[in-house]
Amino acid sequence: MRVEVLGPQHDRASFESGVEPLDRYFRTQAGQDARKNMATPFVLVLPTGAVAGYYTLSSTAVNIGDWPDQIIRRLPRYPLIPATLLGRLAVDRRHRGNGYGRFLLADALFRAVRSEIASFAVIVDAKDESARRFYERESFLPFPDRPLKLFRPMADIAQLFQ
Repeated sequence: MRVEVLGPQHDRASFESGVEPLDRYFRTQAGQDARKNMATPFVLVLPTGAVAGYYTLSSTAVNIGDWPDQIIRRLPRYPLIPATLLGRLAVDRRHRGNGYGRFLLADALFRAVRSEIASFAVIVDAKDESARRFYERESFLPFPDRPLKLFRPMADIAQLFQ
């Protein structure tokens, strides 16, 4: 198993997570986003060459007032706080139950913390309640008034890999 940047050699047509917007994005938009530097898609490739899952990373910024009060107190008063967006994460339904979602998340967090670009946190927009629970189990915290938008501070992520 390996995680690599999406390339033309990866079969996107047969990928099926069962979540239509995630499948459509991977099949039709992921390559364009990569070419236009909007997001970097990464794929989990099995020894057979099959794509078992994918995720995307990109830069983002969050308005200072959107963070929880206990976080705002520790931040400089910049209007926007830099972050890394984990834009999408999906596992092919034929490969569910093997821990690939957690594996992809760990890989994404490791890449984010290794980056030389400043980022206060990794942000996710969970697609539904099931995804929200997944991220909360992985120590992501919700934004006030937006329970499907979650974050995990980069300092916390860095401790995972020490």
